[in-house]
Amino acid sequence: MTKGPATRFKVEVLDGERTSRREDVVTTEEPLELRLEWPGRPPEPLVVTMRTPGSDFELAAGFCLGEGFAVRPDAIRTVAYCTDVALTREQQFNTVTVTFDGPPDREPPQRYGVTSAACGVCGQQSLDELADREYDPVDPVEVPVDVVRRLPDLLREGQTTFNRTGGLHAAGLFTADGRKIVVKEDVGRHNAVDKVVGWTVLNHHSRKGLVLAVSGRAGYEIVQKAVAAGIGMIVAVSAPSSLAVDLARQSNITLAGFTRGDRCVVYSASERITRPA
Repeated sequence: MTKGPATRFKVEVLDGERTSRREDVVTTEEPLELRLEWPGRPPEPLVVTMRTPGSDFELAAGFCLGEGFAVRPDAIRTVAYCTDVALTREQQFNTVTVTFDGPPDREPPQRYGVTSAACGVCGQQSLDELADREYDPVDPVEVPVDVVRRLPDLLREGQTTFNRTGGLHAAGLFTADGRKIVVKEDVGRHNAVDKVVGWTVLNHHSRKGLVLAVSGRAGYEIVQKAVAAGIGMIVAVSAPSSLAVDLARQSNITLAGFTRGDRCVVYSASERITRPA
C-alpha cells in the first residue's frame, strides 16, 4: 500500500556549533501509473507521474480532462486502483485505471513515459500538438479585487500537509465571493491542479464562475489546464511565465500573479477584477 502524504525521518540538525537530533516530517513523493481502458481495449499504461499520495482518482480524472481524453462530462465510467489478478487480488495503490464508456474524446498517444513532479506538459509529444488543440471558450468571471487579494490566505488555510512539511504546492477552486469549493495539495503544482479539476469531474460539480488559485508560479501547464477546464480566472502567489501570459491572453483568461498582501499584478483581462467605485 502507498504511504500517506507525509513521511517521518530521523535527522541531524547542524546549527552553528550545535548538533541536535530529531524527527522531521517530509513530503511523500511516489510514482503513480495511469492506465486507460474502454470497451474492446484492455487496460494499457499511459503515463507514470511523480505525485504526493492522496486524491489519486481526482488526479487521474483531472489529467484525462486536461489532456482532452474526457471532455464529455460522462466520458469516464469508473476510476479504480488496479487489481493484478495474475499476482494478487489486492489493489495496487500506485496504479490507477480509468475506464471510459467508449473511445476517449481524443486518441491517446502510445505512451507519455515518466513525468516528474515539476513537469506539466513535458509528456506531450510536441508543443505544436498543444498549440493545435481546440478548447471550448472559457467562462469569464468577475471577482472583486479584495477577494483576489484574499485568495492566497484562503488557499493557505486548506494546506494542512504543508503546515507539517513545508514542501507542497496547492491549488484551490473558489467562488467569486471567496467561498472555498475544494483545495488539494501535491508535490507537483500541475498535479494539484489536476486534483481539484478532477474533483469537479468525479463529483459532477460545475466549474462555471470559479477561480483557480495556485500557491506557486503560474506556468504554461497551469493555464493550459484551466483552459481545458473552462476556468476563466487564475490567481497565483508567484510569477507567471511568458508562455502562460500568451496563452491566458489568447484564451481570454484573467491571470494575476505576485498576489501577496494588498498587491497583485494582472497580466490579462484585468477588467474582470472589479474595483470599488
